[in-house]
Amino acid sequence: MAISKIERVPLRTVWKQEVGFSAWLQDNIDVLNDVLDVTLVNVEREQSAGAFSVDLVAEDADGNAVVIENQLAKSDHDHLGKLITYLTALGARTAVWIVANPRPEHVGAIAWLNESATGDFYLVKVEAVQIDGSPSAPLLTVIVGPSDESREVGATKKEMAERNPVREQFWAQLLERSKTKTKLHSNISPNHYSWIGTGAGRSGLTFVYTIRKHEAVIELYIDRGKDSELENTAVFEKLAESRDEIDAEFGEPLEWQSLEGKRACRIATRLSQGGYRDESVRWPQIHDAMIDAMIRLEQALRKHVDNLTL
Repeated sequence: MAISKIERVPLRTVWKQEVGFSAWLQDNIDVLNDVLDVTLVNVEREQSAGAFSVDLVAEDADGNAVVIENQLAKSDHDHLGKLITYLTALGARTAVWIVANPRPEHVGAIAWLNESATGDFYLVKVEAVQIDGSPSAPLLTVIVGPSDESREVGATKKEMAERNPVREQFWAQLLERSKTKTKLHSNISPNHYSWIGTGAGRSGLTFVYTIRKHEAVIELYIDRGKDSELENTAVFEKLAESRDEIDAEFGEPLEWQSLEGKRACRIATRLSQGGYRDESVRWPQIHDAMIDAMIRLEQALRKHVDNLTL
């Protein structure tokens, strides 16, 4: 069986102007529906959006407005700006940008909009093809569009952006409160990370506060750097020789984690009073519990850390 080869045809030989393509697409919207995961109906041309005119406006199956911007050329910032303007001006939920040549930066921009915005954005590449001299036919390819994964990524990024200033405020209040009880972290500045730490007086040993959404961890973290697995284990095992004494001094059993297969080791305790996502009125209670646990941990370990000869 003979198999023919698809040949690309210059778009401007099929549609000399974008207005012609818009008119064709209005009458053949099923071609676009075939590549999108929405069904568009009631397509209208040249709808007003303030001082601008939208190429096409359609409705999805739920009656929500969908704006379509056509560009038979390389994508540019002007058309991207128009697309966003039309979406907001008409209160649309979905925007479709059909271009002949999508630039990588605009592919990235549409992907970012799907992660960050409340609307759905599609970037569709249009080509004209023929087979063995047949009449030209459109070839539409979705380059980027909305997805459950992009929405999850967007939600994660939003959560990360929101939690950073909250954690920095949490650490600022904890450090200020701890100054009245211990000098251990007195030279540390607040940051937006999930942990803050200070040296324990021996290379690679750090007293660390870690905060999560609803939990806190207080620990001695043992990590002497790259290729230090054997040294870390040796330090951990030396301290573990006094495990019963250290646990008794701390006031309860600690978590002794050699973290087999990982570089670092830790001696830790977990606190269930809450974390940075709990209401700020509870932070003083959480801070006091963390500071108390850190003071007890340092006291329990101090002489053993100071006596290390490794």
